Amino acid sequence: MQDANKTTDTTSDGFTDEERGAMKERAKELRANARRSSKADKAAEDEAAVVAKIAEMQDSDRVMAERFHAVVKASAPNLAPKLWYGMPSYARDGKVVCFFQSAEKFKARYATIGFSDQASLDEGTMWPTSYALKELTPADEATIAALVKQAAS
Repeated sequence: MQDANKTTDTTSDGFTDEERGAMKERAKELRANARRSSKADKAAEDEAAVVAKIAEMQDSDRVMAERFHAVVKASAPNLAPKLWYGMPSYARDGKVVCFFQSAEKFKARYATIGFSDQASLDEGTMWPTSYALKELTPADEATIAALVKQAAS
C-alpha cells in the first residue's frame, strides 16, 4: 500500500521528481544571479521573478502567496525578495530568512511558510520554524507579520 504522505515515487537516488525539480530550479537561480551586473538590476529582477512565480501558482496557493508577499514587504522592508529552490523567499544580506512553499509544489495538502536558521526566532531550547497554511485569515496575517518582524530583526 502506498503511503498517503508520499509525494511521488522516488528513484534510486532517493529524491522525488518534485525534489529534483526544485534542485534544478535552484541551479538555474544561481546561474542567473551570477550573470547580473549591478545590485539594482539584481533586486529588480529578483522581485519580478518572485511576483511571476506567485502568478504561476494555483488559485488558493497564489492568493496566500500574494498576501504573504505583501505582509513580508510591509513588516520587514529590509528583506529582499528572491527565488529559493523555485519558491518565493525573503533574504537579508543574500541569506534567506523566510519563504512560502505552495501546496502544489510538493503535492502536499497545505502550503507552508518557513523560517531558516537566519531568522531571529530563537525562544528557549525549542521553537517552530514552519507553519502549515490551508487559508490565510486576517488574524493569521497579523501573526505572520509579527513573526516576520521578529525574524528580520
